[in-house]
Amino acid sequence: MKRVAVFCIPAHGHTNPMLAVVRELVARGDEVRFYSFDEFRGKIERTGAAFVSCDQYLPELSAREEENLKKVSATEMTIQDIRITAAMDAFLQGEFTSFRPDVVYTDSVCFWGKLNAWKYDVPMVVSTSTFAFNQVSSQYMKNSPGDVAGLILGLPRVSRELNKLKTRGYKVKGLFSLIQSDNQTDSVVYTSKRFQPCAESFSDHYIFVGPSLLTDKKPDKAHDRPLVYISLGTVINDRPDFYGKCIEAFRGENVDVILSCGKTVDRASLGALPENIRVYDSVDQLDVLSRADAFITHCGMNSVSESLYMATPMVLYAQTNEQQAVARRVREIGAGIDLKDDSIAGIRAAVRRILDTPSYRESARECCNDFRSCPGVKGAADFIESAPHASDGVDIIRDLSRANVGLQVGYSAFTILLASIIFRFISVKYLWIYIVLAVVLSTPVNKWLQKAVYRRLVRKKLK
Repeated sequence: MKRVAVFCIPAHGHTNPMLAVVRELVARGDEVRFYSFDEFRGKIERTGAAFVSCDQYLPELSAREEENLKKVSATEMTIQDIRITAAMDAFLQGEFTSFRPDVVYTDSVCFWGKLNAWKYDVPMVVSTSTFAFNQVSSQYMKNSPGDVAGLILGLPRVSRELNKLKTRGYKVKGLFSLIQSDNQTDSVVYTSKRFQPCAESFSDHYIFVGPSLLTDKKPDKAHDRPLVYISLGTVINDRPDFYGKCIEAFRGENVDVILSCGKTVDRASLGALPENIRVYDSVDQLDVLSRADAFITHCGMNSVSESLYMATPMVLYAQTNEQQAVARRVREIGAGIDLKDDSIAGIRAAVRRILDTPSYRESARECCNDFRSCPGVKGAADFIESAPHASDGVDIIRDLSRANVGLQVGYSAFTILLASIIFRFISVKYLWIYIVLAVVLSTPVNKWLQKAVYRRLVRKKLK
């Protein structure tokens, strides 16, 4: 029997994948304490784990901080995570001393889980609720100039908060050690190797278990006419304008529609509904997806995983960088299309394309079969109970980082040599043109060389 301490941030999308795994650990006789927040008490207690409330350690937020969190500001979320860690310091010292966990199972962005596992030298398994992102797979996420500027401008604030943790004995190497996947940390990822971008770049410290779901349901698409499901998740869902356009898009159409609008939208504001459309605050999403023929989704990892698990193709309406990365992968496997035009006509046309094109259903069905062949929650529980893990020593990311240094040095040496030749044997007046070209071409040339090195390293690993 193992003693397992479980930690997660106050977010449904991060908590939900851990629940089935926790239920499996409890069923095996492990003693599990789940440190979470009162909003999640019911669903956690239903797993059989001991729920430990952490609400009292949530900081009071200013209006500005609350607004930044609603905008999914990376800087603000990071700072609040650090402050919660500091607030929980004495409490968790007592918990680690009295409970003495054998392993910590913590969400990937739950700093107080990670930092206390390191502080008390307890084996840790990270729960990765979206794709695993390293320097290769993170290329799927496209940050806007505003996002990049926000991160850079926020670094001094983040550094100040991190330095406060160091004085409390926390082993803080830096921000990126807290947020980025590395090949030395045991990690559970709730997708398949086939769906995970650049899966070959991750070491044996990773297990890809497929979607972690509390359901025995299977796809059942046998009904008289198509069912369309619409949801924008539980975070950025205050979109009555979009819901109104969806209602108009399918008013009188030969489809049935279920729309989940969340608790922030007043259903009465959406007006009179036609007979073929039903609107709810929330639904049993897995049940609906098991019957749905098309899903208009914000592309949260959980929603997309559940959709593919139930063989439902999607219309992709991503709202954040992370969701854009998930949407890209869905497009690549052929199980969905982007909603590029969110007008009434555009919404109707996108859904009609999904319903009328068999290849989208076939791709979703193929991914469904792939997900259901993964190790699942039993594999995740095995992995947690047997932590820490060893790997075969192959680390593509480490080797790629070393190669990148050599590539940059080589490119710089080559450009200097060529500049010297131009200066000595051709004409100095052309030198400025060459310098401009060298600077402009440095990024695409280095990217091309990195991809070539990466392919070589992958081939070497697979031999």
